[in-house]
Amino acid sequence: MQLFLVAFQQPIPFGISTIIVVAMLGIVLKSAISSEGGSSWVRRITNPNAKFLFTFLFIGWAIVFGIGLQLVPHVGANSLYGGLGLIAMFSGFFIMMGLLWSVIGE
Repeated sequence: MQLFLVAFQQPIPFGISTIIVVAMLGIVLKSAISSEGGSSWVRRITNPNAKFLFTFLFIGWAIVFGIGLQLVPHVGANSLYGGLGLIAMFSGFFIMMGLLWSVIGE
């Protein structure tokens, strides 16, 4: 019964989550009905020269977070600086996967 009352008990979080779900469904719908060609930014990151883009992204990531994470105090993972480290880890993972995909995928 609580699940049906959540919209009335907490309307702001319910509205925010509804907006996020509608946006996700819109993205999925748009990708499902899109043509085979792909948009310009997709062609830009999937062409043979994308390895240079991902290489420069990785170098920039290494410089920004390599310097940035050394300047903050190391107080633990449950702080703002731990969140910065988590962002660095995830963004670095996706940049490296893009680099590997663009180099190996040729």
